[in-house]
Order: sequence, then structure tokens, then C-alpha cells
Amino acid sequence: RDWREIPRNDKRAQWAGIYVTLNSKGTIVFNRAADERMGSPAAYNLLYDSANNTVGLKPTAASMRNAYPSAKSGRHGGRKVNAYRLLTECSLVVKETLEFPDAEIDLDGILLLNLRTAQVSKRALNHPTRQKPEQ
Repeated sequence: RDWREIPRNDKRAQWAGIYVTLNSKGTIVFNRAADERMGSPAAYNLLYDSANNTVGLKPTAASMRNAYPSAKSGRHGGRKVNAYRLLTECSLVVKETLEFPDAEIDLDGILLLNLRTAQVSKRALNHPTRQKPEQ
């Protein structure tokens, strides 16, 4: 047989990395990989850096002051944080669901979401609930 080995490139598996979105209702949703890397906390402190236009989620205990509880999202270990107050208090306008391709966890364990580099989520745009009925 004339076998040819297929090389594997450096592109990560679809769900191996951190996947985070923010929708117009202020719900921040992240996948299980992001939750596990942050230690799967019961709640988060919401932080906003207006100079860098960055949102931060800092793991904390649910009993702490200003803690936003995280809830299950989906069947595969994703979590969500309802953060509508972030949009209202910081005058952020989110018309479409935003995806953060460069979301990262810094040395302090804070999940950084840069609003400058956020993109409209293709997955949200193509979601079945958005499809217009056939005429």
C-alpha cells in the first residue's frame, strides 16, 4: 500500500480553547474549558476597564459582595453569568451577540474580554431561531 501520512497543523480543536460570548441582554456565556481553567467557581465579580474597553470576570465565592452567580448553560458544561447591569452601568451598547476570539485568563485568574477585538458571532447569526420563515 502507498500510505501517505496526513500532518496535523497547530490549529486547536474546536472546543479545546476558551469560547466566550456576550449578548444584547448582557448574558456572558463561556464553554466548559474556560470554566475549568478558572477553577469552576460558583460566582464571579464583574470588572470593567474603560481605558482598555475590557470586561473582566474574576472568580469568587457566591457569598461575597457584588458576586454574580454562574448558572449552567447547555448540556456540555458551559456556564453563563447574567450581567445586564454591566451594560447599563458602563453604557455599553451590544446590538448583536459578540464573540471574543482573543479571550484569555491573566496571571491573576481574571478572564479578560476585550471589546475592541470582539466580533459578531457567526454561530449566533446562523442560529435556527433567527432564520426567517420561507415566503
